[in-house]
Amino acid sequence: MSPDDALTARKTWRTVEPLHGMIYFVPEAAEAYARLGIAGRTGYFASRAAPMGAVAAEVVVATFFNFNPDLVHAAIPGAWRITTPEALISARYEAVDGAFHRLLGTEVVNSAAMARAAELARRAAEDASGRVHGRPLGAGNAGLPWPDQPHLALWHAQTILREYRGDGHIALLVAHGLSGLDALVTHGASGEAPAGLLRSSRGWSDGQWTGAVASLVERGWLSGGDTPELSEWGAQQRQEIEDQTDALAAAPYAALGQERCAELRTLTRPWSKVFAQVLFS
Repeated sequence: MSPDDALTARKTWRTVEPLHGMIYFVPEAAEAYARLGIAGRTGYFASRAAPMGAVAAEVVVATFFNFNPDLVHAAIPGAWRITTPEALISARYEAVDGAFHRLLGTEVVNSAAMARAAELARRAAEDASGRVHGRPLGAGNAGLPWPDQPHLALWHAQTILREYRGDGHIALLVAHGLSGLDALVTHGASGEAPAGLLRSSRGWSDGQWTGAVASLVERGWLSGGDTPELSEWGAQQRQEIEDQTDALAAAPYAALGQERCAELRTLTRPWSKVFAQVLFS
């Protein structure tokens, strides 16, 4: 893949991603899972893992990567004793449908632009679906039937592409010797996200976080000091991981082509701005 292909992959993923990511924040999701008897963080772990089937907690720990395993074990496999992966997948689509209609409106949901965006995203996702070796979350979602309604197909396509990209990113983190907690600490040290939010949202204690910081300082990723910052070498390594993630994610977008990727970004950008308000409010 060329540098241009990698850049297109990053730009297109970043533009369309809020259409997927909103599912972790909209009230429709929690309400749909609650109707199945699933509440709190269990809804996140079980619904996102559901395309892989009723997997063990260790599989979720491995594929989700940066969560404290204790959080995962509190949710899985208990969720599978309450409901089924199939029911959670259906509930997820129900939540997507409700959120799209509420936030974008029925006219947009039923528009020709939505149908075209779904067509374009599906082309890229179908290409990714043929390249899922070593990408368990991408493969799980790629194995699901395609929804008939365009807005659900668009969401499903972005879910495949998002998990496909994430699987590649995790492989690179492991190859660079980083654990899930290490990855969070370096992310916080980059200044791109508040370290406290990363720690608390993934369930790590102050002591666990401090221990990871000390280890990363010793290994050269972080500079010493009261506020952890990436060292020059650590920043280079982090940028290398990001660049390689783009390269590993590029093939489906290259198959779609530069012009159609640009068209997809143009179509979805206004909708993503609406959903981004949910993500960052």
